[in-house]
Amino acid sequence: MLEIVLQPRILESRDWATVLFVLCFVLIAATKGVFEGRFSDFSRLAYSDKYIKIYRDSGNLMNWFTISLFVVQVISFAFFIQIILSYFGYTSKTDWITYVQIVTLLSIFILSKYLIEKIIATSFNIEEFSEQFNLQKVSYRTYIGLCILPLNVILFYNDTPIDLLIYFLIAIILLINILTYLLSLKIYQNLIIGKLFYFILYLCALEIAPYYFMYYWFTKR
Repeated sequence: MLEIVLQPRILESRDWATVLFVLCFVLIAATKGVFEGRFSDFSRLAYSDKYIKIYRDSGNLMNWFTISLFVVQVISFAFFIQIILSYFGYTSKTDWITYVQIVTLLSIFILSKYLIEKIIATSFNIEEFSEQFNLQKVSYRTYIGLCILPLNVILFYNDTPIDLLIYFLIAIILLINILTYLLSLKIYQNLIIGKLFYFILYLCALEIAPYYFMYYWFTKR
């Protein structure tokens, strides 16, 4: 007699991710509607530095345009990190608890790093460079976050990993970050040369060490 063995099929819920993706697109649409001119300049950041030149004042770090897109940036990068960790077998990309942990860690990391930078920049008397450097980093990082958002959607709902796309995104993000630093060094070279010693301390303490410890923590975990 034929014996039939039934095994339960466990379906992982992705509703939480759908809600977050929709929230991101709603925030982008609302920001574009409220700040139409600024968003237009921001959308051309990949090939034009007009946005950086116009909105270089430090007050632009704490307005609603930056805050709303910061939320989108954190959500987008958290999805990307979870997808990468899932690709290498460290977690599941549908595990919402892991996602909450990544969002929390990422938010604390960015905000605490910014506050420490403010304190050290004041101590080293390089506030002008620090504020403009931070604004430039935030602008490009936010731009990257918005660009990879639709790719996150594809990678998240596609059960077959797209190896080439994943490695391509990792390489592009690293390359853009390196180019951002080099561009900043070129723009502020006169200011940096005058305070080279303090800039080296600033660079080592806040631009190299935090990422090294993050890498160390993730690899050990």
